[in-house]
Amino acid sequence: MTETTQTDPVARKGMTVRRAVLAILGLQIGMAVVLAGSDLIGALPQLLTGPRAPALDAPVAPGDQVRRFRPGDLPGRERVSPERQTPVPDPGDMPTRLRFTVEGEVALLTGDIAPGDAARFAEWLPDTTDLRTIRLHSPGGSVDDALAIGAAIRDAALDTTMEVGDICLSACPYILAGGVARTIPEGAMVGVHQHYFGENTALPAFLAVEDIQRGQADVMAHLDTMGIDVRVMQHALSTPPEAIYVLLPEELTEYDFITSPSAAD
Repeated sequence: MTETTQTDPVARKGMTVRRAVLAILGLQIGMAVVLAGSDLIGALPQLLTGPRAPALDAPVAPGDQVRRFRPGDLPGRERVSPERQTPVPDPGDMPTRLRFTVEGEVALLTGDIAPGDAARFAEWLPDTTDLRTIRLHSPGGSVDDALAIGAAIRDAALDTTMEVGDICLSACPYILAGGVARTIPEGAMVGVHQHYFGENTALPAFLAVEDIQRGQADVMAHLDTMGIDVRVMQHALSTPPEAIYVLLPEELTEYDFITSPSAAD
């Protein structure tokens, strides 16, 4: 029986076809590994060093607004405002979660926006009865918490502001947008970029489409509700997470981050 099978032309042909299929499959797997490896090697310098863009403290100009962004390694920014010399921590020395500090009618929110900060803010806010304005100095963080804090600020009819030397990057602008009136002086820095959505930031994009789409929809709905021109998202969506797009003063006005006196009344 075995000898017949080995000498049967049909059986030999089937074995040949099977070997050919396995060989093609092996070749395809090998090519996929080589291509993936070459892509990884090509991307490795950027993964290690970040995008080929100037440092965050480099001056920006129209058309040259993308800067490298590492929240844990931000450069210090000098304060040059003559009106107030309130000490503000350098971005690199910020708290690992939002810190709330009240001075009269103004509360400074500074530090990373950590998961759970929205709940902390909701518990803290009712105790600040004289509060009128939220001042921001943050490199960003949790998008969901930023959206919730921004909505709480609007519900409380508070204004938002920044001072010269302050930064509001990544998710922080969603808090800034919550102000009924919003003031941003020249010398303050507001920047946007892409975000991760969901708990597993290591998921490939094609496996995390649902989280990404839901998150972007939430962001755009929030900005629209707060009166921000959602065209600002074109800059966010085209800037990778390891970079930041710094908005120029004229863009902050164009996209309604800065409110006019009539809009604030």
